[in-house]
Amino acid sequence: MVYLRIRVAFMNRLSGILFLGLFVILAVIFPCSCSNSDVIPVYTYKVINVYPHDPNAYTQGLVFENGVFYEGTGLYGRSTLRRVDLETGNVLQSYELPSEYFGEGITVFRDVIIQLTWQSHTGFVYDKNSFKLLRDFTYATEGWGITNDGERLIMSDGTSILYFLDPDTFSTIGHIQVYDNGTPINKLNELEYINGQIFANIWQTDEIAMIDPDNGQVSGWIDLSGLLPSQNYDLPVDVLNGIAYDTANSRLFVTGKLWPWLFEIKLVPFFPK
Repeated sequence: MVYLRIRVAFMNRLSGILFLGLFVILAVIFPCSCSNSDVIPVYTYKVINVYPHDPNAYTQGLVFENGVFYEGTGLYGRSTLRRVDLETGNVLQSYELPSEYFGEGITVFRDVIIQLTWQSHTGFVYDKNSFKLLRDFTYATEGWGITNDGERLIMSDGTSILYFLDPDTFSTIGHIQVYDNGTPINKLNELEYINGQIFANIWQTDEIAMIDPDNGQVSGWIDLSGLLPSQNYDLPVDVLNGIAYDTANSRLFVTGKLWPWLFEIKLVPFFPK
């Protein structure tokens, strides 16, 4: 574990130096003529802690609350809802979805957990403590990621659209299209609501978009390139996916599908995208 943290820290420092040098060269050759209103900040990261993560977990949704993770996993016949210990990665509690469902994003809302499925147009509501299935609900689109702002559910379907749902009826009460200075951002996946912004994994990339929920404009980018050490790619790992936030202690966690590690990171300003 110590070796991994030293290696990650070294790679973070090295990549930061290389990117900074490249930025300085580009800034000299191509001076920016855009206005401040067009500048969207980009963040890289500093790894604070590394924790074990079940390498068999095809992570689709991740939430941190009261010292533990709630995790939704996918794949047909392997989809689960879990309560997971942070320090050890051990699964403390689990519910297996029927094999015909491909589990997707989850969110904790009040005293329930809400879980989406991919192409079945069906979501599930569980008691947060017992994992007892309380009800199901339907939606018209595919289900990808879900979070909430304390009043509304926020759902992605793999497009550039985010939907706002009533948490009691699950009816759609609004939507936004996500843009980066006029360009739609597609493949919005796992979501987390953090300090008034929506964080969204962009599927098949190492990027997280920070989104203004009022207008859909991307307010920042997080580049997590190189987060998973190269030696772990000998394993059957998949893409970055999974964002969780510890509100009480201001800690940001990220992981990926089938990743053996979960990372606590701190955002570091990089340069405008």
